[in-house]
Amino acid sequence: MASKHRFKFYRAGGVDQVVLERGADLAHLGELDRKLWAALSMPTKGVHLEARTLELLDTDKDGWVRVAEILGVLSWLGEHLVDLGTLLEPSDKLALDKLKDGPLRASARRVLTDLARKDAGTLALADISDAQKNLAATPFNGDGVVTPDVGDAALAKVVEDILATVGGVPDRGGKAGANADKAKAFFADVAALVAWDDKGAAAGTRVIGAATDAAFAAVQAVRAKVDDYFARCRLCAYDTKAAAALGPSEAELTALSSKELAAGSPEIARLPLARVDAGRPLPLEGPVNPAWAGALADLASKAVAPVLGAARTTLTEVDWKDLCAKLAPFEAWQAARPTSAVAKLPDAVARARTLAGGDLQAQLDATISKDLAAKDDYDRLTDLEKLLRCQRDLKKILHNFVNFADFYARKGAVFQAGTLYLDARACELTVEVIDAGKHGTLAPMAGACLVYCDCVRASGEKKSIAAAVTAGDSDNLFVGRNGVFYDRDGKDYQATITKIIDAPISVRQAFWSPYKKFARMIEEQVNKRASAADAAAQSKLAAGAEAVTHVDKKPEKPPEPKKIDVGTVAAIGVAIGGIGALITGVLAAFLGLGMWMPIGIVALLLMISGPSMLLAWLKLRRRNLGPLLDAGGWAVNGRARINVPFGGALTTVAALPEGSEHMKHDPYREKGKPWKLYIFLLVLLALGASWYLGKLDKYLPKAAKSITVLGKNAPAYKAPVAPPVVPGAPTPTPAPTPAP
Repeated sequence: MASKHRFKFYRAGGVDQVVLERGADLAHLGELDRKLWAALSMPTKGVHLEARTLELLDTDKDGWVRVAEILGVLSWLGEHLVDLGTLLEPSDKLALDKLKDGPLRASARRVLTDLARKDAGTLALADISDAQKNLAATPFNGDGVVTPDVGDAALAKVVEDILATVGGVPDRGGKAGANADKAKAFFADVAALVAWDDKGAAAGTRVIGAATDAAFAAVQAVRAKVDDYFARCRLCAYDTKAAAALGPSEAELTALSSKELAAGSPEIARLPLARVDAGRPLPLEGPVNPAWAGALADLASKAVAPVLGAARTTLTEVDWKDLCAKLAPFEAWQAARPTSAVAKLPDAVARARTLAGGDLQAQLDATISKDLAAKDDYDRLTDLEKLLRCQRDLKKILHNFVNFADFYARKGAVFQAGTLYLDARACELTVEVIDAGKHGTLAPMAGACLVYCDCVRASGEKKSIAAAVTAGDSDNLFVGRNGVFYDRDGKDYQATITKIIDAPISVRQAFWSPYKKFARMIEEQVNKRASAADAAAQSKLAAGAEAVTHVDKKPEKPPEPKKIDVGTVAAIGVAIGGIGALITGVLAAFLGLGMWMPIGIVALLLMISGPSMLLAWLKLRRRNLGPLLDAGGWAVNGRARINVPFGGALTTVAALPEGSEHMKHDPYREKGKPWKLYIFLLVLLALGASWYLGKLDKYLPKAAKSITVLGKNAPAYKAPVAPPVVPGAPTPTPAPTPAP
C-alpha cells in the first residue's frame, strides 16, 4: 500500500536513505516500505548503546531488536508524548508539559514529589533511577519477593527455611528472598514429610512403639556381620572341614600379635563375630569379637529382648530371621522417607508439623500478595525509564537502523567499536568480532581489506576486532604486527594482527601493484642466488679447511677440467643475439614514435597497470558494509556501499599538520644517488640510438647526418635504383649519389 506521508530521501556514499527530521516522519514510519529500511534487525550485543536501553526495546527477549519492536515503541511513545518530534532532540531530561495528560504524567509528578521537587517542571533519567532505588530498598517493592527482614520473626524464620532448602530469588534490591513459586514448593515438601510421618503410626509399623527406632538402629548396626556369621556356619554344616578355613587363620592372628591393638581396631573388626561352627548360635555376650561386643549388647537389649519377648544370651539363625521380619514394616516405612531438602532440616519432622499445623503458609502468601500490590508503582517507574531512555537514545537507534545516517555522517555508528591506530593510519571502521567462524565466512564478501586483531588490556580485558583499511596500501601489514586500539569509551588496548583479508584499497595502489610484484620477484631471485652463492662459498671454505688439515697426505690427482661444449657456446651466442635483437626492435619502435613518444610511454604503462587498475576499480565499486555487519548478527537490508571517497575518509593516513614548520635537514640521511647523471646518460643513449637509426637526420645538417657519417653502414642507407635500359637510347651518365 502506498504511503500517505511524503518521505524525503537523501544520498550518501552512493546509497539512498530516508530523512527523519520531523515528528510526522516518525509517526508514519510504519508506512515506509520495509525494503527501504537500512536494517531489519540489530543485535543487543556488540553495539555501542546502553544494554538497559536495548533490554527495554527487546520486548521478546530474543537478543535482537527488529522492525516490529521499533514500530511498537514509536506507537507507545505516540500515546504519551504530545509530539514525537521531541525524540529528535536527544536529552536525558523531559519537560512534563511534553507529556500528555494521563497516568504516566501523574506518575512523573509523583516521583518529583517523593524526591522533594514538587514544583520542578522537568524529569531526568537520574530521578527515575533514584526513585527505583528508593522503592527497591523497601520491603514491599512490587517484585513479589519476601526477604527475611520482613519484620515478623516467625515469618522471617519460614523465609530462612525456604532459602536453606528450596533456595530463593533476588528481589529488586539484590537480597535473596522467597516468591510464590518457592513458597509453594517448600510447603509441598513440608506436607509430604508430614504425610510420611503419619504413615509411621499405622498398625504393625512400630512393633514396640517408640522403642522401634532404637531397635531398628541396633539391628542395622550389626546386620551385615550377623548375616556373615550365619552364612559361615551354614558352610561349616555343608562341609565340616570348612570351619578352619572360615575362621581367623593362624597367619592373621600371628600378624596381629606384633601390633598395638585396641578393641575397636579395624584389623579385629574384620574378623567374624564369633567362632564359626555348624549350627552354632550367635553368642550375644562372652566369647565374641571384642570390636563388636558393644553392638551385640545393644542388639540384645534394644532389639532381641523387646521384639522377641525375652532376654537371651545367644541368638539362633531362626530367631534372627524372625527379628528382621518383625522389623520389616518399619524398615519399609523408613525407606519411603522423603529425600527433599526439607527432610534434611534439623528436627525436620517436628519443624514440618509446626509449619503445617499453623497459618504460616497463609501469612507468607498474604505478605507476597501485599508486595505484589506495589507492582503497578514500579511498572510505571519502568515506563518512565523507558520513555526517558528513548528520549535520549532512540534518535541514535533510528539513525543506525532505519538509515545509516550516523555512519555516513561520520558521527560514530553504534556498530563501530572504536579506532585502530596501525601503520601510520587511523582506521575508524572497526567492528567487534563475537563469532569468528561467521566472520570468516561472511566478512570477505564485503570486498574490503580487513585486518583482524586480538586486543588486550593490562587488566586482562580482551576483545577481538576487525578493522577495514580503506586508504594507503597493504605493503607493511603482516600477521604479528602491533598497534593500539581505542574503544568508544576511550579505553586503550594492545592490538596484534592475527589475520589479514587482502583486497584492493585504491586504484592508485593497483597502479603500482605490478611493479611492486615484479620488484619482489627480482628480490626473491636475488636472495636465492645470493643464498646459493653463499652456500657454494661455504662449501669451498670447508673444502679448503679440509685440505689444510690433511696437508700431510698425498694429494689426489685433480680431475681434468671439463671441456667447453661448442654447442653450448653457440646456443649462448644465439640467445644473446636474440635478446639484443629484441631490445633493438623495441627501442627502434619506441624511438620511431617521434613526437608521440609521451603517448607511447602512457600506453606502455597502461598495458602493464591497466588490468590491475580495472580489477581494483570493479572490486571497489562492490565494496559493501553489509556482510561485515551480517557477520556480527545484523540483518542489513540492502547494499551499504563504501565508495572510494567515503572509504578514504574512514581511514586517515599520517600527514603533517597544516602550517607546521618542517626542518628538512637530516644528519643521518642516506647519500642520494646521482639520478640526474643517470637520466642524462639515458637521454644521451636514446639520442645516440635515434641518430644511429636515422631518426634525427631530417633535423641535422648534412655533415652530421648518420647516412653521411656512416655511409652504407647506416641503417637508414638505401642503395640507388638504376633506371631501366631502353634499346637504342644513349647510355646515361651515372648520376652522383643523391643527398639524403
